[in-house]
Amino acid sequence: MSQRELIVLGTASQVPTRHRNHNGYVLRWDGEGILFDPGEGTQRQMLHAGVAAHDLTRICVTHFHGDHCLGLAGVIQRINLDRVPHPVTAYYPASGQRFFERLRYATAYRETVRLREQPIAQGGALTTTQGFTLYARGLDHPVESFGYRLVEPDSRRMLPERLAELGIQGPDIGRLQREGELRGVLLEDVSEPRRGQRFAFVMDTRLCNAVFALAEDCDLLVIESTFLDEDEPLATEHGHLTVGQAARVAAFCGVRHLVLTHFSQRYPDPAVFAQQARAAGFTGELTIARDLDRIPVPKRV
Repeated sequence: MSQRELIVLGTASQVPTRHRNHNGYVLRWDGEGILFDPGEGTQRQMLHAGVAAHDLTRICVTHFHGDHCLGLAGVIQRINLDRVPHPVTAYYPASGQRFFERLRYATAYRETVRLREQPIAQGGALTTTQGFTLYARGLDHPVESFGYRLVEPDSRRMLPERLAELGIQGPDIGRLQREGELRGVLLEDVSEPRRGQRFAFVMDTRLCNAVFALAEDCDLLVIESTFLDEDEPLATEHGHLTVGQAARVAAFCGVRHLVLTHFSQRYPDPAVFAQQARAAGFTGELTIARDLDRIPVPKRV
């Protein structure tokens, strides 16, 4: 089973429909569970998807429109009800501090978990762990909005045939990886560079430079495509992307797997989104997201 996957909890924009819940996405990344934009109904969708409160380590909110944050109150209370044994960190625009506090304390409950608030005042690196660095970049929407980008450090891939030729095996392999040299053999002699994986989450925004910066060389890009191409004037007016704009960004940035989501309820046929994405020139792997989809992060190349 993949240790790195996206679990889609909801895919609607503005209002839920019979087939689409409000936004909600969980990225499983090794031992981390990162919840993005928990809209209304997220707690129930987690149950359907098999995601427990204990799985969550971080919450990332792009902005404080209701379809991206109204589920925060229930999720935070569930984390406390289940007595999650580790701290949970919440990232969100600093300009929406009052909204976060209202959602966090929407009703009475007993706080049992350390919820660390990390409001974002400007883009940049938010945190660095052993496995990744999480970044935020400001987007272009009527209210302050941030996109998120997760980058795994580059490393090296060991070459079994070279190790065998030089008689390096067992614990000596780990020692060579840690120390960079063993009995005159350099790590570079028995390995090759391996680029770290990249993931980005881009929600409500007009087309801007930050969208391209977030999407650059992503293995998996989750991006809003609220409107079809023929409604581009509406997209610009309301601060959103069309499917063609999102697909062209993905093609230009070398995205391997594109996940389109956040669909306006005005469009009953999701197949049209795929048609327009292909017409815009994206040739990589493409998913038109549905609620409860599980999408693995592409295998390393």
